[in-house]
Amino acid sequence: MSKISLGIESTAHTFGVGIVKDKEILADKKSFYKPPLGQGMLPRKVFEYHAENAVSVLKDTLTEASISINDVDIISFSQGPGIPNCLSLGAFIARYVSMKYKKPLVGVNHPIAHVEIAKMLTNCKDPVVVYCSGGNTQIIAFESGFYRVFGETLDIPIGNAFDVLARSLGLEMPGGPVIENLAKNGKWVELPYVVKGMDFSFSGIVTECQKLYKKGLDKRDIAYSFQETCFSMLTEAAERAVAHTEKSEVLVTGGVAANKRFNSMLEDMCKDRDAKLYSVPIKYAGDNGVMIAYTGLVMFNSGIQTKINESRIKKDWRIDEVPVKWM
Repeated sequence: MSKISLGIESTAHTFGVGIVKDKEILADKKSFYKPPLGQGMLPRKVFEYHAENAVSVLKDTLTEASISINDVDIISFSQGPGIPNCLSLGAFIARYVSMKYKKPLVGVNHPIAHVEIAKMLTNCKDPVVVYCSGGNTQIIAFESGFYRVFGETLDIPIGNAFDVLARSLGLEMPGGPVIENLAKNGKWVELPYVVKGMDFSFSGIVTECQKLYKKGLDKRDIAYSFQETCFSMLTEAAERAVAHTEKSEVLVTGGVAANKRFNSMLEDMCKDRDAKLYSVPIKYAGDNGVMIAYTGLVMFNSGIQTKINESRIKKDWRIDEVPVKWM
């Protein structure tokens, strides 16, 4: 029998609510915190913004799906990792709705949700996953009951690196799309290239870009060189994972998956390796409630539920700590 899952996403700048029925997306609504020009995300400010908008986003989502909360079968929420007070808000709302309307509760690992929604929307089966977002950057593949991390950032995630650089250049947030646009007219300059085994590091590259900007280097050249360097590093690590696992699919997901230049590099690598590249649709590349709703439904169908006393947030919850019972 088909079930309806409502998912609440609140790990960082996005408060999203999505509703799915099996693989059908019934509704997708969100509010997005955008910090003032030149400022980063202050957790208190993000929390206050989400607290002001959460109820209206929830109501709008139910309206879009043309259902009431009584029609929902499962309440799913992002349990971690993420900004603690933002996670806590989403978890509180999920617990309240679950208890008031007597609905099963499912706590979802945020990175796994990025992987599962991308697999569902692309019909990808067993890929090497290049997960690139504002909060994490990892090379992942399923093996022996878990999503295993084959390589990851040693400092800041690629999405965060884009944002830090954008603020340094006086650009609007989020930084990814703005830098991608600037890079179209840039020229190459040498930057640090940091790949250690299958891990990588971005903070030194950002620091070097900041130094070059202070010396008067054109923003376009900085943007171009930053993209080329960082994406080359990630493509190298992904290629090693493909060679090691001998998988024939590569899936890119997370907010940075929307970058066309990055997809072009991965596409070239896949051709050389006789693999096929899949990229999550841009609409679902960033954080959203649909990915939480869908993953919660998949988990529930495999017998997983979260008790109220086990629903506290997990701000550092890694993808490789979660048994993947549904595969």
